[in-house]
Amino acid sequence: MHRVIPAAILMTVMVCVATGPAEEKENRVNEPEIAMSLPIARVPAGFPVGFCLLTAGERQYAAYYDEERRMTVACRALDAEEWQYQTLPTEVGWDSHNSIAMAADDDGCLHLSGNMHNVPLIYFRTSQPWDIATFEKIESMTGENEQSCTYPQFMRGANSELIFHYRDGGSGHGNEIYNVYDTKTKTWKRLLDTPLTDGKDLMNAYMHGPLKGPDGRFHLCWVWRDTPDCQTNHDPSYARSSDLIHWETIDGKPVTLPITLETSGVLIDNVTTQGGIINGCLRIGFDSAAQALASYHKFDENGNTQAYVARFEDGRWIPRQVSDWDYRWSFEGWGSIIFEIRLGAVRPHDEGRLALPFTHVKYGDGLLILDEKTLEPLGVEAKPPRYPAGLWKLESAYEGMEVRWAEDMGEDNDPASRYVLRWETLPQHRDRPREGELPEPAMLRLYKLTAP
Repeated sequence: MHRVIPAAILMTVMVCVATGPAEEKENRVNEPEIAMSLPIARVPAGFPVGFCLLTAGERQYAAYYDEERRMTVACRALDAEEWQYQTLPTEVGWDSHNSIAMAADDDGCLHLSGNMHNVPLIYFRTSQPWDIATFEKIESMTGENEQSCTYPQFMRGANSELIFHYRDGGSGHGNEIYNVYDTKTKTWKRLLDTPLTDGKDLMNAYMHGPLKGPDGRFHLCWVWRDTPDCQTNHDPSYARSSDLIHWETIDGKPVTLPITLETSGVLIDNVTTQGGIINGCLRIGFDSAAQALASYHKFDENGNTQAYVARFEDGRWIPRQVSDWDYRWSFEGWGSIIFEIRLGAVRPHDEGRLALPFTHVKYGDGLLILDEKTLEPLGVEAKPPRYPAGLWKLESAYEGMEVRWAEDMGEDNDPASRYVLRWETLPQHRDRPREGELPEPAMLRLYKLTAP
C-alpha cells in the first residue's frame, strides 16, 4: 500500500532536482539501481513545466502535457505495463509556472489542478473512485477569489483532511488562499476565513511549505516580493502551526491572520530588495533535535552571493554565512529564469554535523557540512547520488537539453524502492515562445529505483 504525502514536499523535490545533470559527476558508489522502466508518452521539449506522479493503493497516475500540449492523465495497475489515458480540456502554452498538482481523497476520487498562471481556477475531479475516465471539470471550489490563480498545491492537514492552497492574484499583489474538502458532501470550503498572508496590494509572499516537521508541526517560510521583477524579493520570514488554522512565531507567540510585512516575530533576516535573495531558494530544515533552521542566499558585504543558515537562539533569529564563494549571481526581470544557485534544506548528516545541499553554476554541487552546535562550516562533501548515472545521459541530440524529474507524491512502505518520472526539455525561457526549429517531443518515462 501507499499513502499520500503533501504536494508541497513534491514541489520542493521537483524544483531542486530538475535543473540538470550536475550530480552525475562523482560519488556513484551508492547510486540507486533501475528495477523497472516504462514509457508513458511523448511530451513537449521546448520548455520545462512540472508534471505529477501519484502512486496510491495498487494504482499509479501520471499527469502531464502531451506532445500536443494537452493536459493528460495516464493510469496503470502496479502489476501491469499498459497505461490508460484521459485527455482533459486545457492546453499549456509556454509558461513554466503552469505545473500540475494531483491528490486522492479518502474515497479514492482524484483531484487535479494546474495550467494556471494568473488565470481563473482550473480544477478537475473524478466522479468515481480511481477512474480517470470520470474526470469532470469543476468550475469553482468556493466561488470566491478564483479569477487569478497560480501555484496549486494539495496537501493533508493535521487530521488528514484534504487541503488545497494557491495564490490569488499576481506577483507583487497576491494572497495565499486555503480550502478544505468535505468528502461526504463533495464540496470545498475555506479552511481560513482570511488569507494566510496579505501583501496589502503592495507585495505578495512566495511560500515554501507548509511542510510537516519531525516535531509534528507545520512549518512555513516565505519571502516577500514587491513586483514581478525577481530582484524585488526581500525579508525572509517564518511561522508555524499545529493545525494550519492557528499560527505562531517560532517561540510560540500567537500570530494574527493575515500575516503581513508588519507582523511581529516572523522576520528571519532583514534582507532588502536587490539584496541577493530570490523566491525558490528559501528552505526550512531541521537539526537532530527537530529545531527548525532556515537556509537561503543573499549578497555578502563584498557583493558576492553566499549561503546563509539562520537559527532561533536567545530570543531571535541569528543568520550565519556558511559559504565562501567568489561569485555574484545577479538576477532581474520577469518570468521563469535559469537558477545559477540552488540551496536545499538543512538536515542531520552524522553525529554532531549538519548538511546543506547546494548546486552552484561555478562550484558544482555538493553538501556544505556544518557543525551542529555552532553552524560553523566544516567543509564540502559530495552529494549521495539520487539517480543512476545512466539516467543523466541525454537521449536527445538537440543542443541545450536538460533532464527533468518528478518524484512520487505517494510513498511506498518499502523504503528500499521509489518511483520517479524522467523526461528532457530545454531550460526556462522567461515563459516566452522559442522561435525557430524546436526539439522533437521527448519520451516521458516511469522508473522504479531501488537502493543498491
